Amino acid sequence: MNEVTEIINNWGKTKRTFKDFLLDLFDLVTFFVFVWWIVLFIRFFLFNPYTVVGQSMDPTFGEKDFIIVDKISHKMKWYQRSDIVVFVPQWKEVPYIKRVVWLPWETVKIKDWEVFICTTSSSGENCNVLAEAYLPADLKTTTTCGLTEFKVTDWAYFVMWDNRNHSTDSRCCFWLWCYSGSSYLATEQEIIWKVSIRLFPSFTKF
Repeated sequence: MNEVTEIINNWGKTKRTFKDFLLDLFDLVTFFVFVWWIVLFIRFFLFNPYTVVGQSMDPTFGEKDFIIVDKISHKMKWYQRSDIVVFVPQWKEVPYIKRVVWLPWETVKIKDWEVFICTTSSSGENCNVLAEAYLPADLKTTTTCGLTEFKVTDWAYFVMWDNRNHSTDSRCCFWLWCYSGSSYLATEQEIIWKVSIRLFPSFTKF
């Protein structure tokens, strides 16, 4: 009789232990599902990791630099000059990373190896050399596709790579050579991310 009682008691303990295990397992699964949804929300609506491919943004970014891009700040204010953005140009499929250099309703001129920003007012056209402290002091900006002047006539942006003479950018319509109606501007619809932080190889805010 005592043996039967002991077996029953042990079975009850086993059942309670198994029930506790199931409850713990349910709590663990629930926790991971909750965290997963938070990660998905952050990734798709707030921030997204991105790895730089190529040397087009030297010296600011190098190959395989790991950056975080911000998806929400541009919804609250316009892009500013020198912002670094990720976007997909017209007729392209892969995202590009470039720097915003000229803003809506400005004219871009490239002459004497320098970049000029021109605006028009009642007193005429006013052009000033663009100060680009993020570039090496001896870097010279050349023209490509034979074009030396560009007008930003809409809510769009003229963008360039920091590695000016070893990459393509708005100056040549992103390898489309500005033919067949291809645009040299990055529109609001095409820009999807603004670079905010570099995590690797060194932590830097932008």
